[in-house]
Amino acid sequence: MRTKDSPETTKRRFLAFKKRIPEYRRNPVLFCQEMLKFYPDDWQAKTLMDIAEGPRVSVRSGQGVGKTGLEAATALWFLSCFPYPKVICTAPTRQQLHDVLWAEINKWQAKSPVLKRILKWTKTKIYMRNYEERWFATARTATKPENMQGFHEDYMLFIVDEASGVADPIMEAILGTLSGEYNKLLMCGNPTRTSGVFYDSHNKDREDYRTLKVSCLDSPRTSKDNIAMLKRKYGEGSDVWRVRVEGEFPRGESDTFIALETALFAKDEVRVQPSGDTLYVGCDVARFGDDETTIYARIGMAVVATHFHHKEGTMVTAGWVLRVIKEVRELHQEVTHVQIRIDDDGVGGGVTDRLNEVNEEMDLGYEIIPVHNGSSSDDEYYGNKGAETWGNIKELLEENMSNFMIGKTGVLQLPDDEKLIAQLTTRKWRMGSKGKIYLERKEDMKKRGLQSPDRADGFVLAFADIKVESNFAFGSIVS
Repeated sequence: MRTKDSPETTKRRFLAFKKRIPEYRRNPVLFCQEMLKFYPDDWQAKTLMDIAEGPRVSVRSGQGVGKTGLEAATALWFLSCFPYPKVICTAPTRQQLHDVLWAEINKWQAKSPVLKRILKWTKTKIYMRNYEERWFATARTATKPENMQGFHEDYMLFIVDEASGVADPIMEAILGTLSGEYNKLLMCGNPTRTSGVFYDSHNKDREDYRTLKVSCLDSPRTSKDNIAMLKRKYGEGSDVWRVRVEGEFPRGESDTFIALETALFAKDEVRVQPSGDTLYVGCDVARFGDDETTIYARIGMAVVATHFHHKEGTMVTAGWVLRVIKEVRELHQEVTHVQIRIDDDGVGGGVTDRLNEVNEEMDLGYEIIPVHNGSSSDDEYYGNKGAETWGNIKELLEENMSNFMIGKTGVLQLPDDEKLIAQLTTRKWRMGSKGKIYLERKEDMKKRGLQSPDRADGFVLAFADIKVESNFAFGSIVS
């Protein structure tokens, strides 16, 4: 039986904790280890540091990986280390919130000699003793938006458990409340739906979040017997397997053209080095004030340079294309040919015209290819050139994963650019009346609250297998 600490021991522990608070604020992993005896797995440690360093963190996972323990530790860290905080914990059901998450918080608090004395735990509230009204964590079931409103404090943290099951109006109320400089949001859950705020945080809004996927297959905490049962019962590749084991969103609801998992695999697992003597440059020219002009340069199947800008004329854009080429050539002396692909529809035609002028005046020998996305496709499966070029990238990304399954290397690496990945993986497709595939119009994407896929279009222009008419001369570069 553990003996009760003496007043001197209690005081000594409290003073040591108080002295460590500035470091604990920066390093919640250290707080968990020293104050809770909670030793996080690698993914838990990364998530803790992400929430310390950024305002919004979203974690999708399989079952049983330890997300409830992470949420409890995060709540106690924030509640203990910041002045007059408010921590709001929520979940879609009362059972999940009170019987699972709230009980987990109580368990870890009770393990800490310091926290069990300075914090008072009740069934719906945990508060700093003597500061019940201003320094607390509370449990609010996510059943109506009003439950999430009315909280304002310099230091505030929302923890949303099983976030995929929380309705959008409630999530929007939470996001609207987080207006302070040190207000934070942690969302965790199984990725059960391909719509909603939680889904968007891993897709179209992922640049606004620090995101993480945790698979049961990689976690030492998960039941291998349960994994084997799910495999036998539902099969690998089923939506149940994807959601409950791999921590992936289901395929069933999604009608996006490029799957998120193929893009993430190309970013995280594929490494490609520049090869060959040809530099390919893709340029998507912005049409509107909020849109972005994007330039991607590749050698072989590796990105070697990028450039993005807003609200500049066609002359400036042409200048940036030439500047990117010059800088790449200085680093890659093996380049002897340059091919520039320009989205020639709309204002892009002005960039094409200016590059042709400079190319002729300076005898550069560059090959300049105007691309008309609305023109007919060379592939019988696609309704126009734009869908065909995107289809080419889709096939390369899927080839990466097919190669991996048979022990071969990947063919296309994506840059670590969340905006690019979001744009590639949120565009939808439809089947035309003649059985051909068309991509979602940009106007319709904007109606869904999405940005124009400018980076994706620039990337596609650079990497797609664009067939060149025979009347284009392929000249060598004049040094």
